[in-house]
Amino acid sequence: MRDMDLDHPLQSSRRRLRVGIVTETYPPEINGVALTIARWIEGLRQRDHAVQLVRVRQGEGDHPQSTGTLDILPLPGFRIPGYPQLQGGWPAVRSLLTHWRRDRPDLVHIVTEGPLGHSALRAARRLGIPISTSFHTNFHGYSRHYHLGWLATPIVAYLRHFHNQGAQTLVPTVELAEQLRSLGFLRTQVLARGVDTRLFSPQRRDLALRETWGAVPEAPVALYVGRLAAEKNLDLAITAFRAIRRTRPAARLVLVGDGPLAARLRARHPEFVYCGMKRGEELAAHYASADLFLFPSLTETFGNVILEALASGLAVAAFDYAAARAQVEPGRNGLLAPFGDAGAFVAAATALARDSGALRRMGQIARQAMLRLDSERIYDRLETLFLNAITGEAPCANPC
Repeated sequence: MRDMDLDHPLQSSRRRLRVGIVTETYPPEINGVALTIARWIEGLRQRDHAVQLVRVRQGEGDHPQSTGTLDILPLPGFRIPGYPQLQGGWPAVRSLLTHWRRDRPDLVHIVTEGPLGHSALRAARRLGIPISTSFHTNFHGYSRHYHLGWLATPIVAYLRHFHNQGAQTLVPTVELAEQLRSLGFLRTQVLARGVDTRLFSPQRRDLALRETWGAVPEAPVALYVGRLAAEKNLDLAITAFRAIRRTRPAARLVLVGDGPLAARLRARHPEFVYCGMKRGEELAAHYASADLFLFPSLTETFGNVILEALASGLAVAAFDYAAARAQVEPGRNGLLAPFGDAGAFVAAATALARDSGALRRMGQIARQAMLRLDSERIYDRLETLFLNAITGEAPCANPC
């Protein structure tokens, strides 16, 4: 499995760590970053490490709490324009200094680079606490989709300065590590992503749900899961689906998610199925009840939804980068288009949709491949990387 040959944890002096994790997004918010960090925290706690979670407050009654190996400090935040379901955190250096002087962590890991993340960087440096960061969002790539392409250079400069102040920057693929190093990012470390194969499973296929979509039994259902936003390249998914319908007229396109483009898409394309935001078992049922996953985005640092789709037994059409490059085996569990080649993406999607039997076989292969993804080894490497950041040891930059 590409990008998955992880190194073994440090078994010699297994110490109980106290890790401060700072993030401006966390469940119940639904996005790849929030869900990834929640899984990391669960993995650390299963290994008896203590976590101090600093996140944005999620309601009026959201107060500090402590439950065994997890302490939560909610801090004030603000709604992000255009994304009412997401928040940013206000600067909080003084609050973090007070908190960490009273209960000092062994390491501070900063997930997001916004005002709260920057405050954590300043506070940890002032207190001499080792710092780790992770790179989850391609902000400089997003800028061109909002007519702000001129900001790409200063955004990269800010992100490089931010991450280079830590002992390491965790990234999900070797490909992204190499891209960041070419931009001057130092000390990148690869930490692969896993998927919950108990939640995301073909066994959750729901024929009654398919009926509500207007899908007849042998007609392919193409699925998109993610934000309905400009940076997700949704026009290409629509173009690909139109091509699919020329050979499979009964095909359906189902979109799961919400975002700034939701109202416009509903108005322009009322024939598509719009499901809104879904989570948990309901989301898993939507994956499993489809047949083909369309992922047209060109701005991902990874793309957790690809793993979820594969685990649910779907063949995937995507561009050859990030999670798709790591996990899609062309001709076996999906098809890949050269990065940025829109015509090849459309051709891949239509080729997959043409043969329902081949789709089912690819879905079975996809499921088996995801069962081999070992989340325990991923958490072992996370533990190792955190320990090395504390002790100053230098592990290999890529999975060893």
